[in-house]
Amino acid sequence: MNPISLSARGLHAVAELGFQVARQGAHGAMTALGEVIPVEAYEFVAFDPATGRHRSLVSAGYTRVDDDAAEEYAGLDAYRRAMSARAPVVMGSPGTERYFRRHLEPYGWRSGITTPLFLTGGRYTGLLHVGSRADLPPEAPAVISAVSPALAHLTDVTRCVVDPLGLPPGFHALSFERGGRRRDVAGWPPSRALAAEPAMADLAREFIDSRELSRRGLWLDGTGQWREMRLHRAGVGFHGSIQGAVVAERPCVLPYDLTTREVEVLTRVARGDSNPQIAAALVLSVRTVTTHLEHIFAKLGCDSRTRLTTKVLAEGLGRLDIA
Repeated sequence: MNPISLSARGLHAVAELGFQVARQGAHGAMTALGEVIPVEAYEFVAFDPATGRHRSLVSAGYTRVDDDAAEEYAGLDAYRRAMSARAPVVMGSPGTERYFRRHLEPYGWRSGITTPLFLTGGRYTGLLHVGSRADLPPEAPAVISAVSPALAHLTDVTRCVVDPLGLPPGFHALSFERGGRRRDVAGWPPSRALAAEPAMADLAREFIDSRELSRRGLWLDGTGQWREMRLHRAGVGFHGSIQGAVVAERPCVLPYDLTTREVEVLTRVARGDSNPQIAAALVLSVRTVTTHLEHIFAKLGCDSRTRLTTKVLAEGLGRLDIA
């Protein structure tokens, strides 16, 4: 690999990146990396050794991230070459053209780099995608490769630490042990709304017991405020020795001009319920459910229940169960 030449400012940014990985997670680390190369968007993809699958973990800058894109990329010959060489792949290079045209080019991205993430000891933890609307500098792959061992900690789902995994600004968070004990999350303001909800610990426990790495959805709190919620698997307590989860929220308005009733209907569609089942659960007529679905399809630009379900899960449009 070519030698890297960095200014004093660049060296400071790289050092800051390592600090931010430990303190603020993905967002802080990528902000520091942005001082060296002009990264406009990023996505961290975690590899779960328990299932052998990849999943989008956290992203910023992209208007849309499909969870299935991670598995699609992992099936490319370019991915296998990158794994063998432990080196970044420039999007649009041989073997990645179709992927680039499908997931990046339609949204205005001109250049991108994907690198496999390995810890210093050699264990693979996932992938990092970065994108820009301009050409990335020629030294970008070398810089990203050099800092990738530090970034690999962000996608290591087996590590035992409390980690909000680079939540975007504006989120408030709490962590929960599986037994229900609540803790603050270092570096993130605590959430009064989460603390005020008695059933939040039960939601966290159900999430911890699932095989999910992360979960997104909408929550209507006790005051009638809609909130965007994210849950991430984490270890809590001393040295992260207790199985737990980070739960984070921020106030929001319902996306796509959806109504509360439409959110309830699309949530049940995403669970696989039929129109009669939805009608019975929500005490509506089947005809009313059909009308709601017509409005939902139009607002979300979907033409089938399958595509609607994919969009709901990818963008966290469903209502989370908090009983």
